[in-house]
Amino acid sequence: MMHLRRLSIPALALALAPAWAHAQSAPADTASAGPPHDWWQLDPATNHVNGIALERAYAELLPGKTARPVVIAIIDSGVDISHPDLAANVWTNPREIAGNGRDDDGNGYVDDVHGWDFIGGRDGRDVEHDTYESVRIYARLRGRYENANPATLDAAGKREYQQFADARRKLESDRARAAQELAAAKQIIPQLQQLEAVLRPALNGDSLTEESVRRLRSVRLDVQQAREAWLSAAAQGYTVESLTEYRRDQENKLQFGLNPAYNPRAIVGDDTTKIVERGYGNSEVTGPDAMHGTHVAGIIGAVRGNGVGVNGIAPNGVQMMILRAVPDGDERDKDISNAIRYAADNGARVINMSFGKSDSPQKGAVDDAVRYAESKGVLIVHAAGNEGAFLDNSPSYPTRTFLSGGTARNWIEVGSSAIASDSLAADFSNYSRTGVDVFAPGVAIWSTVPHNRYQNLQGTSMSAPVVTGVAALLLSYYPTLTAAQVKDIIIQSATRYPNQMVIRPGEGGGRVPFEQLSVSGGVVNAYNALKLAAERVGH
Repeated sequence: MMHLRRLSIPALALALAPAWAHAQSAPADTASAGPPHDWWQLDPATNHVNGIALERAYAELLPGKTARPVVIAIIDSGVDISHPDLAANVWTNPREIAGNGRDDDGNGYVDDVHGWDFIGGRDGRDVEHDTYESVRIYARLRGRYENANPATLDAAGKREYQQFADARRKLESDRARAAQELAAAKQIIPQLQQLEAVLRPALNGDSLTEESVRRLRSVRLDVQQAREAWLSAAAQGYTVESLTEYRRDQENKLQFGLNPAYNPRAIVGDDTTKIVERGYGNSEVTGPDAMHGTHVAGIIGAVRGNGVGVNGIAPNGVQMMILRAVPDGDERDKDISNAIRYAADNGARVINMSFGKSDSPQKGAVDDAVRYAESKGVLIVHAAGNEGAFLDNSPSYPTRTFLSGGTARNWIEVGSSAIASDSLAADFSNYSRTGVDVFAPGVAIWSTVPHNRYQNLQGTSMSAPVVTGVAALLLSYYPTLTAAQVKDIIIQSATRYPNQMVIRPGEGGGRVPFEQLSVSGGVVNAYNALKLAAERVGH
């Protein structure tokens, strides 16, 4: 499942009611327009913003230096490789001839020009939706254990029965919650439409945007109240469009993700008895819904200096290898393990993995792929997840800890930070003093989305590519660095916030020292990382 922060019933319910019914929101004249699009690239020291000091690094440390191409693999939902802010930095397989229907380089993948789609079919169809892993566990065990008496089972049967019972309980709870949230969205969308119906005539032909509504002045009380309520909702990301998308998310959960009868795997046509398998899927790397992957790609490698959109972190010339393996639902361990192997075999130095799930029945296969990537010197960057959870108790798979013991050394786990100091740890971010290595900006991140557009998204899915981009930056200018050295530099150079008390992520609340939420106790800093890399390398 992609680590994009979702809305929730409480947020939906509170988004409008106070402002609309009682006009108790902040005065409209002072309503915040939100942070600037590039806030996360600014410098804590000179700009006094909790960013990553990227623009300062480019201005002060990199003039006169030569960047070398570095291949970055993005395992995600797919990427719109035609986006004008991305196209120049998409990886092209130098040994493959496009469209000739042959495996020119002999790597087992036909026409893999820009990467591979592990959840596509040879007939060109794609898996867009899939079930959650717990639902697959439930479906696999239901026939055996639905009417079983656990008292009559042997030890192995009892363990499987407990697995089934846990999956059934989770399915029932998740379906009930999705139904509630769907009902909440359906209730609130008309309220927003009602606000818009009041505001549009008062705008005298102006389009309905935060800027135009903020400028709006009227002596009519209903317009004033609608203005305050709409701005209050928009500041939290709630619009008719976003809530309509959220409603579709809940409908899709009920129809696909939380439906044990749904199984799209026949589209892929792979040999389900083989975990390590080459060649299944297809070469089309965009997929039916590339929103998430395109946003991730822009953070890492949107073209710099072209005057539009966003400047990616990595220098121009970075080569982004696109590996589509994450549907709307939970990714499958087989696809992730084979995508990791593909990246390692085809020259990737860093793999970005902005996804996670709560169950991993074939974790051993993923562990083997991670070990394989490590043997090839590849750094893996993984998003910590958006449950506001303590990772030691609630792992988000894949994890760096191997079933057979030990941990992956070339692995960075990333939590989300925000612009405000008192909420420096984003309220949704997972955390752990030993399990999360570093935090990175993950709130209101402006980046590329399909069809030549740009959008703010938030989640640890956005934080991981910030770290991946910094890793690419280091490897571009200091290509002799090993994956372990890059990881160490990123952790050691993070911006520390000593004695900074923050609101603990999740529902428990309370205040804790920010430095206790991760290994580094800090936020990734590109300027500091480049300075430390220069010291380590000696130039």
